[in-house]
Amino acid sequence: MIIDLMWAFVGSFLVTVIVGIALIPALRRMKAGQTIRSDGPTWHLTKQGTPTMGGLMFIAGITAMCVLGGIDDIAAGDWRHIIILVFSLLFGLIGFLDDYEKVKKKRNLGLTAWQKLALQIAAAAVLVLLLRLEGHLSSNLYVPFFDVTVHLPYPVYLALAIFIIVGCVNAVNITDGIDGLAAGVSTPVALCYAAIAAAWGYGSVGLFGAAMAGGLVGFLIFNFYPAKIFMGDTGSLFLGGAICATAFALDMPLVLVPLGFIYIVETMSDIIQVIYFKLTHGKRIFKMAPIHHHLEMSGWGERRIFTVFTAVSTALAILTFFAVRTRFGAM
Repeated sequence: MIIDLMWAFVGSFLVTVIVGIALIPALRRMKAGQTIRSDGPTWHLTKQGTPTMGGLMFIAGITAMCVLGGIDDIAAGDWRHIIILVFSLLFGLIGFLDDYEKVKKKRNLGLTAWQKLALQIAAAAVLVLLLRLEGHLSSNLYVPFFDVTVHLPYPVYLALAIFIIVGCVNAVNITDGIDGLAAGVSTPVALCYAAIAAAWGYGSVGLFGAAMAGGLVGFLIFNFYPAKIFMGDTGSLFLGGAICATAFALDMPLVLVPLGFIYIVETMSDIIQVIYFKLTHGKRIFKMAPIHHHLEMSGWGERRIFTVFTAVSTALAILTFFAVRTRFGAM
């Protein structure tokens, strides 16, 4: 299995890089450039016009390896990697529609918040129901680090699952605010999924995790500071969907708490800022939200933020793996 995971990583990496070499000039010719928000850090205005929708690069790499590398799993009746992929593509499509509107109208506004929310809720419900029907998802909540399981009535579980998925996907989207950050933070998460799946003998889920990690590393060649391309909502919503769907395919959604710690901090800083601003009629806790912008305003460079946040994500991924690897006594 380890060899298969290595091939998935390398194959996804190579496809992503090859697609990236062709995609960047194509997007430039199409004038598919990012429109930078005027209320963001002023120095980000220099990034105006940088090609967006770069998530298509790692989407291509991950898709290629799921289809080509997962043939044996499909033949054996294990479709989990395909279910994860289809769900991720649904979220990627939502992001693509959003990006397309932004590029077409040349402003940093795409689909309305309600349109995106409705589409995300529908996609989340489809994932949970499909995994349930295929027998890959129970209504039990396994709590990592405490090694306890809480049984929930299925309607309650379904509602909670939709909340977790929509919240996590948008948290990943918020994290994608500076060069390389979302990809850097998410790479250890993907590798952790691959390692857990390998430990449990979940070959197809491991394949997807390895392919996701390879695609993100390939994307970072172009997205690391100074970025030549942004993943856009196409990439960040696909990535958020992939991270959520893999956790549910492992029947362990609460693993998103330790693995998604950076996403949670980013989102909570945004929520806290908005609530405090409204309660105090204009005062702010952070210089700018989410927190990566606060750190920028405090003098941190984008490379430093990337390094620290990715290091934290890596440490939590390692801790999470050792906390859950023996859940089924596989190791």
